Amino acid sequence: MDYFSNISYTVSHIFLILFLFLFITHRYSRKVTVTICFTSFMLLNVLDCLKLNIFPDSDLCYAIVTIIQIIITQSTGIIISAKRNQKVLFMGLSASNYVIVGSVAACILYIYTKSQFMALTGSFFVHLVVLYIVYKGIRELWIKQYETEYTRGWWALCLIPVFFYCSFSMIAFFPNTLYEIPENILGIICFMATMFVSYTAVLRYIESESERKDIYWKNKIFESYIKGLESQYTLVGQAEKNLKVLRHDMRHYSSMIEHLLEQGEYEEIKKIVVHINDVSGENKVKKYCNNLIVNTIISKMAEKAENFDIELRLDLSIPKEISVNEYEFTAVIANLFENAIVCVKELKKEKRYIDVKIDCCQERLLIQMKNEYEKEIAFDAVTGLPKSNKGEGHGLGMQSIRTFSDKIKGDFDCYCQGGIFTIMLFAKF
Repeated sequence: MDYFSNISYTVSHIFLILFLFLFITHRYSRKVTVTICFTSFMLLNVLDCLKLNIFPDSDLCYAIVTIIQIIITQSTGIIISAKRNQKVLFMGLSASNYVIVGSVAACILYIYTKSQFMALTGSFFVHLVVLYIVYKGIRELWIKQYETEYTRGWWALCLIPVFFYCSFSMIAFFPNTLYEIPENILGIICFMATMFVSYTAVLRYIESESERKDIYWKNKIFESYIKGLESQYTLVGQAEKNLKVLRHDMRHYSSMIEHLLEQGEYEEIKKIVVHINDVSGENKVKKYCNNLIVNTIISKMAEKAENFDIELRLDLSIPKEISVNEYEFTAVIANLFENAIVCVKELKKEKRYIDVKIDCCQERLLIQMKNEYEKEIAFDAVTGLPKSNKGEGHGLGMQSIRTFSDKIKGDFDCYCQGGIFTIMLFAKF
């Protein structure tokens, strides 16, 4: 039995499972997650015995078993992950690349020292150092990207670790090993350095793109906020002007009422009072909720709905101080309103309505919107969100809502039933 290879592979599997455990947020409890990881670790070791000890000279067995081990490893990451998308696969493939660095180190150390103990000890410390550097260097950056719902393009990014892994394997292990061609050592060391730099550069670029998208949506909200303030400013100015006229005319109304009282014309007096109340009501600035920013955006959306003759059925309970980020919350509301308006604006008059219920307090957040639809709504098989038929660059609003829901650990769902599209977000704090 080749104890050196067996121990080297076992050490690699330990750190591979550690990478998956540390770089993926868990769907299950810690105990269940550890059990799944340990089971995978044991399966990998059993398969190692098959290719290293039972059929050590069979290239076919080595290739088949390696493929099965890759499937087990990537399946483990997907099973334990709280989010099952392309990013989990990217992390699992990347973990295999980081671990292979330690395996290569064992080969290099053995070639130069001829000592199995030195090679295995050195390999263990290389694994440990790589894990520490990656954990401290990019884990926070990775988790931030992993938690977001922007998944566009990650299938293509998965090709990066795939090609790195294939290149490592073909240069260092199969079909020829570094023991047979030690001239490849310098090349593979440079290749490992290239891998670390490439991963860091890719993640930094993805981070900058995510920040750019966040800035874009914040700018959209500020734009809507400013337009809403401008609209309210115009309304307030017009209301002040009309109320000045009303105050100026009050002495005439008082005189008329006084004469009508002398004549006993009480019905006419009632008509004048109703007229005064109507004028006062028309110039009252609507207040939908106590939060200034949210009220401004809802006012803007209500104005937009009115332009399309859409009835808003509002049931709002939003205090002045809310327990979530005001701008992110407002972005969610704006996106939901805009999507609903687009959906119903072409419908018949009796179908142009939007039911809105928002209940926000210190204990919970509930957002529910309903509207009718006629055109078929397609849902994305991966995200479960409605797909935009407008092409590239659209549909980000729904992803933004999902990201907000994930951030506050809420439940976000949307579905079609009986010609009614319903979207709901609920979080309990």
